[in-house]
Amino acid sequence: MNKVFMIGRLTKDPEQRVTASGTPVTSFTLAVNRKFSKDSDRQADFFNIVAWQKSAEFAYKYFKKGQQIAVVGRLENRSWEDKEGNKRISTEIIAEDFDFADSKKDTEEVQERTTEHINLDDSDVLPF
Repeated sequence: MNKVFMIGRLTKDPEQRVTASGTPVTSFTLAVNRKFSKDSDRQADFFNIVAWQKSAEFAYKYFKKGQQIAVVGRLENRSWEDKEGNKRISTEIIAEDFDFADSKKDTEEVQERTTEHINLDDSDVLPF
C-alpha cells in the first residue's frame, strides 16, 4: 500500500503549469514538523507535492504561502538523465486529496500578510 498523510505549511505560493496536452499541474512544497523531544529543537522536513487537473486548479487558486494544509497522497519516483548524462531521481508526493488545516482566523491572517496594499495619496497620478 502506498499512502501518505501529512499536515504542514506551504513554504511559498503554489506554482502552476500546463502540460503539452493541456492538463494543469500545480507544485508546492510543504514543511512538516518532526516530532521533537523536550531537549531538542523543532525540526521540519520539506516535501514536494504535485497536484493534477481539478486538484491542481484548486491548490493554485486557494493555497497561499504560510497556510497549514492536510495532504493525502502517494509517493512516486521520477527518473531522468540530466544534461551531463547522469541519472537523476526525484521523489514526490502526488496529492490525491487535501484540505485546509488552519482555523479560519489563521487563514485570514496569512492572506493579510501576503496581500499587497497600494495606497495612493493626492500627489500620485496615474498616467491613464
